[in-house]
Amino acid sequence: MDTNSRIICYDIRDLGKQLLPVGMLVVLDSVFNRVIRNRKLGRNTWIYIDEIYLLFQHEYSANFLFTLWKRVRKYGACATGLTQNVDDLLQSHTARTMLANSEFLVMLNQAATDRVELARLLNISDNQLSYITNVDFGHGLLKCGSAIVPFADSFPQHTRLFKLMTTRLKDLA
Repeated sequence: MDTNSRIICYDIRDLGKQLLPVGMLVVLDSVFNRVIRNRKLGRNTWIYIDEIYLLFQHEYSANFLFTLWKRVRKYGACATGLTQNVDDLLQSHTARTMLANSEFLVMLNQAATDRVELARLLNISDNQLSYITNVDFGHGLLKCGSAIVPFADSFPQHTRLFKLMTTRLKDLA
C-alpha cells in the first residue's frame, strides 16, 4: 500500500481475533500521523470510518479513537463514523460520549430500542422520532449543533444520482 497516496483505505477485516486489537491501533496511529503531516502541509484531512462500532469492542482502540475524535478538528481534519445499527455504539460509554458531543449526525430509520436511547441521549422529541420510525429510504433526522432537522428526500430511481447514492445492490443491476 502506498501510504503517500491522496486516498488511503485500510481494510482490517481479515486480521483475525488475535491481531485485530493491535491492527486497529496501528491503523489509528497511522491516520493520526497523516493528519499531523497534512496539517504541517496546510492540507485538510477527511477520515471515514465504516463500521465504527468495531473500534469500540476493544478498550485500547476505543480510547485511542476517542482522543483522535476530539483532537483532529484542531488539526484541520474531519472525522466521520458510519454504522447501520447504533445499538452496538450505544453499549459503549465512550461511544455514547462521542455521539452526544458530535456536532453533526445523520440518523436514518432506527430500531425501536435505538430510537429510545438516541432520544434520551440527544433530546429528540416524539415528533422528531417519527422521521426515523418505520420510514422509507431517504427519510431521517439531521443533528447540526443543537438543531435537529427532519428531512425527506426521494430521487427518481433510474437516474445517475440515485445509482451513485444507493446502497442496495439490486438497485445497481
